[in-house]
Amino acid sequence: MVYSFNDSAAPERHDVQYFEMFGNRGIYYKGWSACTKHRTPWKLEAGAKQIPFDDDVWELYDTSKDWTQANNLAKQMPEKLHELQRLWLIEATRYNVLPLDDDVGKRLNPDTAGRPILIKGTRQILFEGMKQLSENSVINIKNKSHSVTAEITVPANGGEGVIVAQGGRIGGWSLYAKGGRLKYCYNLLGVQYFYVEASSVLPSGDHQVRMEFEYAGGGLGKGGVASLYVDGKQVGTGKIGATAAMVFSADDGCDVGCDSGSPVSPDYGPRGNAYTGRVKGVEIAIADAAESVDHLVSPEEVVRIALARQ
Repeated sequence: MVYSFNDSAAPERHDVQYFEMFGNRGIYYKGWSACTKHRTPWKLEAGAKQIPFDDDVWELYDTSKDWTQANNLAKQMPEKLHELQRLWLIEATRYNVLPLDDDVGKRLNPDTAGRPILIKGTRQILFEGMKQLSENSVINIKNKSHSVTAEITVPANGGEGVIVAQGGRIGGWSLYAKGGRLKYCYNLLGVQYFYVEASSVLPSGDHQVRMEFEYAGGGLGKGGVASLYVDGKQVGTGKIGATAAMVFSADDGCDVGCDSGSPVSPDYGPRGNAYTGRVKGVEIAIADAAESVDHLVSPEEVVRIALARQ
């Protein structure tokens, strides 16, 4: 933009810009703007009938004179509107916007959208001190069975605090110790909370704690059963009524040893929730990798996998 600061009368250099989001389309070209609203993105009514793209109503504005876009010229200047619609189609083809897709649930879920993700394979290893990992940097556990296993040290006076958490107040999950007991919280979009708590206090020393989630299946966002294990022994189980199908949070990430953003669980606050012992490492696994006959993860196998990916 520097050229415009130096010369207010300088001709515009960025004279064309397309827009598309959730089927809503727009194009700017040399002072003219054409756009059409296809849907309101945050309205996600289940089973709502979508309007065909061809039935969308286009608007036309001369933004060089009407920058507030108050005077729709679509009916007065159909040829100009057609010119910009054609330009939108050219730009959309050039930048791989087509084919248009207004299935929000499918587009936001990388498993169904076919969108590349950062984490490959069926398991991910997180290490002590990792914090604020973005959601796309963590293996996708949504809509499938999965497990979370952590190697921890419980201090002599008992363990307390967050072992690993993902998401925040508006959705996510957390594995933590409360009152010395292992506990799991699934936060369903900040609307409903599901808890599973161990029947006994964690003894001091080194232990492997694990949460296994058996997904009910039958579509997206379904519930399941969460079970807690300490050193391979089941210590608690409970039903999770429903799960987030697409996203936990836009800005709350994944943390090992604490919950650094807004808290997933009401059991602890945004500060002072760090685990009082040590979290040596965490494995998050999906599909076949989440299955274990003895409900344990072999440390040697974890090391082997980590070295193989170097």
